[in-house]
Amino acid sequence: MHVFATAGHVDHGKSTLVRALTGRDPDRLEEEQRRGLSIQLGYCWTSLPGVGDLAFVDVPGHERFITTTLAGVGPVSAVMFVVAADDPWMPQAAEHLAALDALGVRHGVLVVTRADLADPSAILSHARAELRRTSLGDLPALVVSGRTGQGVDALRDALAQVAAQLPVPDPRSDVRLWVDRRFHVRGTGTVVTGTLPEGTITVGDTLQVAGDAAQLRVRGIECLGQSLSSVAGVARVALDVGGKPPDALGRGTALVTPGAFEPVAVVDVRLSGEGPVPRRPVLHVGSAAGTVHARPLGTRLPAPRPRYDRTGHDRTGHDQMGRPPDGPLLRLRLDRPLPLRIGDRAILRDPGSRAMWGVEVLDPAPPPLHRRGAAAARVRELAKASGSVADEVDRRGVVRRSLLRRIGARGDRLADGTLAVGDWLVSPRRTYELRRELAALVADRGTDLLPGVSTGEAVQALHLPDRELLDGLLGRSLRLEDGRVVPDTAARLPPRLGAALAAIRADLTSRPFAAPDAARLAGLGVDTRDIAVLARGGLVLRLEESLVLLPGADDVAVSVLAGLPQPFSTSQARQALDTSRRVALPLLAHLDRTGRTRRGQDDRRSLTGR
Repeated sequence: MHVFATAGHVDHGKSTLVRALTGRDPDRLEEEQRRGLSIQLGYCWTSLPGVGDLAFVDVPGHERFITTTLAGVGPVSAVMFVVAADDPWMPQAAEHLAALDALGVRHGVLVVTRADLADPSAILSHARAELRRTSLGDLPALVVSGRTGQGVDALRDALAQVAAQLPVPDPRSDVRLWVDRRFHVRGTGTVVTGTLPEGTITVGDTLQVAGDAAQLRVRGIECLGQSLSSVAGVARVALDVGGKPPDALGRGTALVTPGAFEPVAVVDVRLSGEGPVPRRPVLHVGSAAGTVHARPLGTRLPAPRPRYDRTGHDRTGHDQMGRPPDGPLLRLRLDRPLPLRIGDRAILRDPGSRAMWGVEVLDPAPPPLHRRGAAAARVRELAKASGSVADEVDRRGVVRRSLLRRIGARGDRLADGTLAVGDWLVSPRRTYELRRELAALVADRGTDLLPGVSTGEAVQALHLPDRELLDGLLGRSLRLEDGRVVPDTAARLPPRLGAALAAIRADLTSRPFAAPDAARLAGLGVDTRDIAVLARGGLVLRLEESLVLLPGADDVAVSVLAGLPQPFSTSQARQALDTSRRVALPLLAHLDRTGRTRRGQDDRRSLTGR
């Protein structure tokens, strides 16, 4: 399916044209039919050869209903722009064009209606010139009469050609359906409608109300008047979501794939358009509209200038190719969280002057601005933002991979040297800085009696968001030992001795008191001088000239011996420690010397509790 929105001044024949194309009346309300004027969004559809189903979102043209108009246009990527042959270029035509331009809409058809009432050549030329200065550029243009049917068949062909050129959405994408209508059907329950731009919804799926913990089960799907078990975007859909959805569900809320979007209340954006932005403009995105607080980020906004002149002419400041200039950067603080992603297009509007500005989302999860000059520094960061995962990791330093996915960072390539620990990603530059800070912390705060720093102290000093990151920052020069980060002197050993130490550690992993004998040490190429080097570095516990255990083995022995009846014999200690007399006797003598055991006259020992 393909979806087009209508646009144009009130009473220029948009609804009449939709009726002529589809055979259906988009004005469903009694008041709309009585007044001959669209008030709410209307939906009609038809089938075109070669492209299949084509649906229309018919929007109101009256200035009083601009919010409703923007709710219909927001999620749609193609437009049927309508002007009347018997009217001049009108203010609402200019306002609708400004909105389409702000959203970056590039596909559509220009239609001059009421060709049976006046010569269309003048308004056609004027409308083409207006559109050419916007993102729409040179659209296919047709002259029709919805009343007589003149040119309607040619319009169908033109719509089919444009529809065939529209980008093909990914059916595997996350669902984000902006709700534009909610109503109750007796015997069914609550039904919501919207334009599904991409992704797939299937009966039985669970969707989350964005910004809310509430989740809804899709009980039924209707598309173009037919009940379906599944539908993929682009599509106009009506979803049966049951009898007790949250009260907040309605126009302006979004139904999303659970956990796939980040509800954000602060967002950094790039602005296009001219004139000063008020402090409290209205943000229109999807079908949502809400007041925001706008803060310039270190750049001066252009000098005040009216967006429209008295005849409604658009003054966007685009270049000759229809591209908006690089505009100032703003930070927007939203009144309620919205599921925004990098690259989203939206509109800022001043309800008083009716001025509009285009908005491109650059960062939906920006850092706070606390220090003097932080806003100017932020501008420099965002000026080179590309929206890729690698770029986002580089700018943020430390970030969760899952957050980048939720805010729409593109790609999965990481820069060489990026540290990945679980869900966390650390940029190469920040990894280097953190490792250097950690090494300095260990060196400054450690003592001979208590080397290194505790893991909690290290996490706090480095401002790490998760203890898990500490493991990845140890590198080759540090290691964890008994809950502390200590220097790994083994990293400075000659390769031969380092390999021997690794083998000794492996031997003692499962049986910590089964010390390697002289033959094993000789096989590893270790002599008494090597053992002395390892002992001085704290890498082994030396009990005798050629008898070594791992550091901390004596503490483990004390905990094991505490389970024996006191006092205990040497034989009982040997059995509890799962070792031989060759190791047990020197180990017990070491515990005697360090005051942790006391030897009695009967050669039995007791722990001292030290």
